Amino acid sequence: MVSTPVKASDPLPEGTREALRYASTATITTQLLSRGLRNQFMQGVRALNPAQVNMVGVAFTLRFIPAREDIDVLSVFQDYDHPQRKAVESVSPGEVLVIDSRGQQRAASLGHILATRLLHRGCAGVVTDGSVRDSDGFAVLEMPTFAMNPSANTNLIQHHAVDMQVPIGCGEVAVYPGDVLVGDSDGVVCIPRHLADEVAEAAATQEHLESFVLSRVESGHALRGTYPPDETTRAAYEAWAAENPWRWPIPGSTPS
Repeated sequence: MVSTPVKASDPLPEGTREALRYASTATITTQLLSRGLRNQFMQGVRALNPAQVNMVGVAFTLRFIPAREDIDVLSVFQDYDHPQRKAVESVSPGEVLVIDSRGQQRAASLGHILATRLLHRGCAGVVTDGSVRDSDGFAVLEMPTFAMNPSANTNLIQHHAVDMQVPIGCGEVAVYPGDVLVGDSDGVVCIPRHLADEVAEAAATQEHLESFVLSRVESGHALRGTYPPDETTRAAYEAWAAENPWRWPIPGSTPS
């Protein structure tokens, strides 16, 4: 049977989503490197609420260009169809709003009220390579949000929202609509949508093996033969895994 290529618009299988929740961004970057992708980890973004760092979702993109004084005036926010507000009202459940702020941090990409609206729309998280305002609100917001810094300035000072659902750059990483974003305490990694299922399975499998390897190192084993595991260690792992299986396959997943 010929498999059908994965499209960016295809829903993310729940099994893939759960496997990516289990895997760390460090493990995922290793799996991406093994597939030739070296620049998928976003530079400079950090979680704003330490209690909300685990994020998995499909990219919904928003692009900013530099603001211009004769266009970006406060009165534009009276328009409910202002591109920034329209993007917020367009994000679907399970999607991550990813904002191209060009790495500029003098003005906020969005504030707590808009983020709260995203939370109630079922948004899986927000990522910007710029700033946010109302940082006290983000510190307790029950939705993963990753940004570089706080800034009290409204986005109009520095940013003009111009496009949504187009390819963007965020944290020096190319992000296409439909790509899969995974976040944790290290930061955010972007997985091309067509690789998400196989990377999820491989990363979850790697995590399971490494949890066993870590237990061996914690008990005093030397690195030689343990990390990376030799045949003896792998045999010990297989015996351990038989009693401590990883949850794969998960209903809805597509293991090879």
